[in-house]
Amino acid sequence: MRIAFFVNSIEDETPTFTTTSLAMAALSRGHDICYLTPGDFVLRADDSLSVRGRVLPGKRYKKAESFHAALQGDEATVETMDIGEVDVLFLRNDPSLDADGRPWAAHVGAMFGRLAAARGTLVVNDPDGLSLAQNKLYFQGFPQAVRPRTLISKSIDEIRGFIDLHKEGVIMKPLQGSGGRNVFKIGSTGEANLNQIFEAVSGEGYLIAQNYLAAATEGDIRLFLMNGRPLEKDGTYAAIRRVPAKGEVRSNIHAAGTAVKVEITPEILAIAEMVRPKLVEDGMFLVGLDIVGDKILEINVFTPGGLSVMLDLYGVDFSENIIVALESKVAQRDAYDGAIANRILAAL
Repeated sequence: MRIAFFVNSIEDETPTFTTTSLAMAALSRGHDICYLTPGDFVLRADDSLSVRGRVLPGKRYKKAESFHAALQGDEATVETMDIGEVDVLFLRNDPSLDADGRPWAAHVGAMFGRLAAARGTLVVNDPDGLSLAQNKLYFQGFPQAVRPRTLISKSIDEIRGFIDLHKEGVIMKPLQGSGGRNVFKIGSTGEANLNQIFEAVSGEGYLIAQNYLAAATEGDIRLFLMNGRPLEKDGTYAAIRRVPAKGEVRSNIHAAGTAVKVEITPEILAIAEMVRPKLVEDGMFLVGLDIVGDKILEINVFTPGGLSVMLDLYGVDFSENIIVALESKVAQRDAYDGAIANRILAAL
């Protein structure tokens, strides 16, 4: 089968990205792959949908660096193909990265993903589900038992009132965004720079204020879910603990956080089970939960990362499991001659 990976840009891809791991796993299992970016869709006058994909030759790469060099170099070619030639469209872009510089590109994946699904291509995560998750407000649709106390507002007075109610402090961040950008811990309304922080964050739109969780000093746990259930291979869960750098409240690897092994307890599995029904209903095939204590801070449904780090820590390659799951979905799609809706098949 052919898998198309939709990303923000080819130039920004790296050997350590999870998309790289997935693409290499697909090649190793004998599949064709290509990469798409926001400008690569063409809807023609006859209502046919084509894509301009960056195609790599069907060979196996032993090292991620070699794969990355081939993707960026002359070994890759650009081919125009009908979307019917693509079995799986894997949406792996981060809309927040395009929100400021080229807002037209932010939601192209979901927009054209719907058209691709209507023409029989399996699209994961489901584009309609992703449209619901275009900002962190999506998180409020999950059970309150797994969420921190949260305020969403653009009012400094509302923010101040929320801070006064939480003596342990609050975390403030933009409603839209990722990668730990503009995330601040506020201890009290007496902090001298509160107004400056508010102005900086509110400039991006609505703000989220959440009660600070003391367990955050130990970092958060990134746990992968596939088809709504924890991703597991040979008794090892696809999970890491991300420990923040000294003086940081963010544990993101991009923000100098450190990844270490983590034991997945029955309590963590219970948290994952709590969010499973909605993720399945929304067609979320591959998801990353960020867990602190007994709460989930975020649910990453666009570009959950960390598979290469997990391979280094545990010696377990979870990417192959993900590709095998896609093979099964394509087989089910073909067996039912497209009668199963994409949203159901995506998380089946």
